[in-house]
Amino acid sequence: MPTVPINYLAVLAAAVSSMLVGFLWYGPLFGKTWMKLAGVSMSDAPKGVGKLYAIQFVGSLVMAYVLAHALVFASVYMKAEGLNAGLMAGFWNWLGFVAPVTLGTVLWDGKPWKLWILNNAHYLIALCVMGIILALWK
Repeated sequence: MPTVPINYLAVLAAAVSSMLVGFLWYGPLFGKTWMKLAGVSMSDAPKGVGKLYAIQFVGSLVMAYVLAHALVFASVYMKAEGLNAGLMAGFWNWLGFVAPVTLGTVLWDGKPWKLWILNNAHYLIALCVMGIILALWK
């Protein structure tokens, strides 16, 4: 099995960027809209938020690590490099994995389409930012 070169510092930076995008997206940009669409309020905030953020960060690390592998595919097989490769990897991973999987929240959980769009726009932007960081940080 071939070895895939991974820049672990770039993976860490990409994971941090995902958390920052999420903080901005679900905070000052669309926090109130998200709470309304999700049917939650500030009084519904779970206990132990620090632990939840830590678990989310581990998820972001995994996502960045897998995205780094996808960038190898984009550069080798699609001959994409730099910014273009990062955007392609982020977009195609979002379209192929995130968007279809999250459809269940609308189809089976009865959540509104507007919530799906809001959440998926976040994932698309986060994946593209992560892809850019991973592609440009050699």
